[in-house]
Amino acid sequence: MPPKKDQQAESSSSSDVSHSRKSSTASARHIAYAPANPSQLRNTFVPSEGSASPDEAMHRRPFDDEEPHASSSAEQPHDFDFSADGIQPVPDHASAHSNEEIAPNHPDAILELDLEHTAHTRLLNHQNWDAASGCGSENCNHGAMSPRPFEHRGYGSFASDGGFGGRYPGGLVSGPDESADPTQALLGDTFVDGVMGGSNGPKMSTTRYLANLHGIKNQRLMYLAYYIPIINWAQQYKWRYLKGDFIAALTMASFYIPMALSYASNLGHLPPINGLYSFAINPLIYGILGSCPQMVVGPEAAGSLLTGEVVRENIKKGASGDDDGVRNAEIAGIVTCMAGAFIFLAGTFRLGFLDNVLSRPFLRGFISAIGVVILVDQLIPEMGLAHLAADQVSHGSCLDKMIFLFRNIGHAQGLTCAVSFGAFAIIMFFREMKIRLQPRYPSVAYIPDRFVVVVLSAIFTWKFGWEEQGLAILGDVRSSGKLFAVHFPFETSHLKYAGDAVNTALIIALLGFFESSVAAKSLGSGDRGKDGVHMQLSANRELIALGTANMTGGLFMALPAFGGYGRSKVNASTGGITPMSSIFLSLITIFCTCFLLPYFYYLPKGVLCSMVSVVAYSLVEEAPHDIKFFWRIKGWSEMSLMFGIFLATIFWDLKRGIAVGIGLSVLRLIRHSTRPRIQILGRVPGTTDKFANAEIDPENIEFIEGCLIVKIPEPLTFANTGDLKNRLKRLEDHGTGAAHPALPRVRRVENNKNIIFDVHGVTSLDGAGAQVLCEIVESYRNRDVKVFFCRVPSQRSPVWGLFEASGIVEMCGGRRHFVKSVEEALRMTELERLTEEFSDAESSRMGSRGVS
Repeated sequence: MPPKKDQQAESSSSSDVSHSRKSSTASARHIAYAPANPSQLRNTFVPSEGSASPDEAMHRRPFDDEEPHASSSAEQPHDFDFSADGIQPVPDHASAHSNEEIAPNHPDAILELDLEHTAHTRLLNHQNWDAASGCGSENCNHGAMSPRPFEHRGYGSFASDGGFGGRYPGGLVSGPDESADPTQALLGDTFVDGVMGGSNGPKMSTTRYLANLHGIKNQRLMYLAYYIPIINWAQQYKWRYLKGDFIAALTMASFYIPMALSYASNLGHLPPINGLYSFAINPLIYGILGSCPQMVVGPEAAGSLLTGEVVRENIKKGASGDDDGVRNAEIAGIVTCMAGAFIFLAGTFRLGFLDNVLSRPFLRGFISAIGVVILVDQLIPEMGLAHLAADQVSHGSCLDKMIFLFRNIGHAQGLTCAVSFGAFAIIMFFREMKIRLQPRYPSVAYIPDRFVVVVLSAIFTWKFGWEEQGLAILGDVRSSGKLFAVHFPFETSHLKYAGDAVNTALIIALLGFFESSVAAKSLGSGDRGKDGVHMQLSANRELIALGTANMTGGLFMALPAFGGYGRSKVNASTGGITPMSSIFLSLITIFCTCFLLPYFYYLPKGVLCSMVSVVAYSLVEEAPHDIKFFWRIKGWSEMSLMFGIFLATIFWDLKRGIAVGIGLSVLRLIRHSTRPRIQILGRVPGTTDKFANAEIDPENIEFIEGCLIVKIPEPLTFANTGDLKNRLKRLEDHGTGAAHPALPRVRRVENNKNIIFDVHGVTSLDGAGAQVLCEIVESYRNRDVKVFFCRVPSQRSPVWGLFEASGIVEMCGGRRHFVKSVEEALRMTELERLTEEFSDAESSRMGSRGVS
C-alpha cells in the first residue's frame, strides 16, 4: 500500500489541477506499483539549476518525511507522459521537428520509476519503432546499433558530480567531437593540459573538468602514467607476482633464446648474437612503455626473413659478403631502426586504426606463403646441402629452391638429416602432446622440451665428434666484436643501404604491428576480476612502445622484434601476469649473452633449422581452417585474394607478393567504402507503418503509388556520395539497383513525383556529402518533384546544421518537409496532393466566374 501522505497529496493535487482521465488513471497505476519503502539504488535524479547531487539526494529523508510539495503529483516535472502505454518521455524539443525547448524547472525532484517496465513498454508500443535499428525515437542518431531505450535529458542525464561523468557543459560547440578551444582541438588534451597547464572557463577540456570535479589533483602525473605505463603498474605490483613472472621468463628463455640464434643465422643471415640482442633490448623497453601486461616482444620468423632478404640483396649486389658479419649486422640494424621509426611516427600521429586495413584473407595468404618459404629454406641446411646451394640458388626464389631440392636429394648428408629431422620430430611430438594435455594438466606448459633438445644435441655433438663427421655446428657465436656495441645505423657511408631497406622496413612494420595488435587484443589489458596489474590498452601507445623498442634495438644491430601471440600465450600460461616477466626475460638474455655464449659452440645448425621449421609449420597449419570457412560461406573474393597473394609470394618473391596483396586489399577497401548502400523501401502488406527493403523480398512488399521511398543507412561522406546520383537514377528508372543501366526505363515517371528519404542511418555528414545531397534535392525541385526527409537527427546535431546551412531545408519547402517517420511523410504527400487539387479546382472555379 502507498504511504498515506502520498494519497493525501495526490487528492489535494487533483482538486487543484485538472488532468485528463487517461493521465489520472496512469498516475494512479504508477503509484500502485511504487514500493512502500523505495530502494535508494533505483532513485532517479532529475537535475535542475541549483539542485542537489544524486549523492545528496540518496541521503535525504524518506518519501514519508518530505515536504508536501516534493511528493505532490502536481509538482512533478512534466518530463513524462503517464499513459496506458507506460511512462514515456515527452517529445524531445531539441529535435529537428520542433522549435521550442522544455527544461525541468522543479528542483530536487525525486521519482521512483520502474525503468525496466517503462523501456519495454515504450519500445514495443512506440509508433516509430524500427526493427532494423532497434530504436523507437525519431531523434535517435546511432544508425543500426543494438536496441537501447531513448533517454530524455530530464532523467537520462545526471549531474557529473554524482559519479556519472559526462562532457563539460561549458565547452559545447557545434560538433560532438569538436573542442571550443582551437589549441585543444589541434594539440589534444595531453599537451594542452599536461604540458601547458590547461585553461579554465568555456575553453576548459572535458578531461580537466572531470578531473577537477572528482578531486584528481596531480593531473600531469595522470598523463605521465598513461604514456609511461610502468609508473602505473609499478604501483599495483605485489611481491606475490614475482615468482610467476620469474618462472615464466625462465621458461620463455629456454624456448626462445635458441630460436633467436636460429632466426639470426638461418633467416637473417647475421651473426647469431644479433638475434639475442632482440630479446635483450626490446622486451625491456616494452615492459616500460607497453600497455599489454602479458605480451612479450621478440624476433619473428616473417620479420627475420624479410630482413634477411635485404641482406641477401646487398650480398648479391656485392655490397657485402656471406662472411662479412659486421656489415650484414649493420644492414639489419638499418632495417630494424627504420621499421621502428615508421611505427613510432604512426603512433605519434595516432594511426593506430591502421591495424584494421589489412584484411584477414590478405594476412592468411601472406603468412601461409611465408611459412612455405621458410620450410623450403630450412630444408636445404637440414639436408646438408647448404654448400651446394650457395653456388646455385642461395638467392633464388622459393620455386627455384624447390627444384634444387628435387634435383639434389641424392646428395643429402645422412647424419645431418638424422639429427635435423629427429629434432623436428621430437619437438613436434611434445608440441602436440602439450596441446592435448594442457587443458587437463596446465603444468605441462612448463616442460622445456626445446631447451632439452638443444642441450642434448650440443652434448652429443661434442661427445661423439659429429663435427668431424660432417655435421654443421654453430661455432663461435662471438663473431662480431664487442658485446652490446652501439652503432649508429645512418652513418653517411651506410646511406646506400637505406634505399633498399625502406620498402622492406615498411612491410615489416605493418606486419609486426598487426601481429602485435592481434596479440594485445586477445590478451587484453588485465582482467579486473583476476589477480595482476590493470592498464588501459591503446593501439597508439602500442605503436610508440614498439617503435621505441625497435629504434633502440637498431642501435645494437638487432633483428626487428614485435609482439607474438604464441610467445605471449606461453608467458601467460606459465605464470606471467605483469610486464615484469618481460623485464626478467631481458635480464636472463643479457646474462646468457655475457656468460654462456661459449656453451653454444657445439650446437648443430640443423637443430636450429628444425626449430624454425616448427614455427613455419605453425604459420601454415591455420590456413586449411580459413579455407574451409570461406568455402562454407562462399567467400570467393576472399579466397581469390588469399590464393593470389600466396602464389605471387611463392612463385615470385616476398616483396612483390606483399605488394600485390596490399594493392588488392586497398582496392577492395576503396571499392567497399565508395559504394553507397541506399535501399528502396516498400510497405509490408497489412500494415501502415512498417517498411522494409524491397530488394530482399520484392514479392511480399507493396510499392506506394506516386512515391519513391529511399533509405540511406550510413553516414554520407566524400567517399560514398560520388556515385549516389547514378544509383538514385537506377531506382527511379527500374525500381531496383540490381538492374543493368542498359535497361530502358520501366518505372513510370508519375511514381517518382514524391521522393522520401529515410536518413535514420546518416549519423554524420561532411561538406562534400552535403554538397552532393544539395545538388540532388535541387535537381528534384527543378523537375517539380517534392522531396521529404524523415528521421533526421535533432536540430542540435551537426547533420541538421549542414542541412540548414547548405539550403536543403529551404529547397525542400521548409521544416514541414522534415517529419518523424515514413508514414507521416506519406501523409504529407497526400495532404499536399489534396491541397494542390483544391487550389487547382478553386482556380478553375474563379476562372469560370470571371469568364461568365
